[in-house]
Amino acid sequence: MHGYEVVAELERRQIGDWANVSRPQVYYSLDKLVRLALLRPATDAEPAAGPERRVLTTTASGRARLADALERADWTTARERPAFLTWMALSWLARPGVFTAQLRRRQALLRQEIVRGEETLRSVEAEVGHPYHEAVWMLTLMIDQLKNEARWIDKVLREAAHRAPAKHPPRG
Repeated sequence: MHGYEVVAELERRQIGDWANVSRPQVYYSLDKLVRLALLRPATDAEPAAGPERRVLTTTASGRARLADALERADWTTARERPAFLTWMALSWLARPGVFTAQLRRRQALLRQEIVRGEETLRSVEAEVGHPYHEAVWMLTLMIDQLKNEARWIDKVLREAAHRAPAKHPPRG
């Protein structure tokens, strides 16, 4: 692929759901990977449509570096720190009514994302033709996480009227 195709494919696959990657980052990364000899111009491809559209392919070294990187433990041991949890920890300082208003806003977002995720899942399942694919597993995990958080927010909203400060805060 050349850079434009990479960007179009990332957009088609809604990569924004998993990573914040901009068009300039794609081109910068492709140039850097070529300089590091992890990508190279493809020799068996049709000519690119324009001088800025170099068709690239991975090198053996690039595939080996990726395989090495995929063995790092931090892929499976790092914990996410969602901004929403930071908000939740500080929410006791919000003005009256903000706590439930923000939870309802989050709940509305989750519902929209569940619908969008399920639409994407149907599209991916149609494309890959079976349920045993990493894209299907990723999407089902994401949808399950969204549904779980939506259920949790329902619970918090039901309990919000009982919200109170800590009874035994640390002294000092």
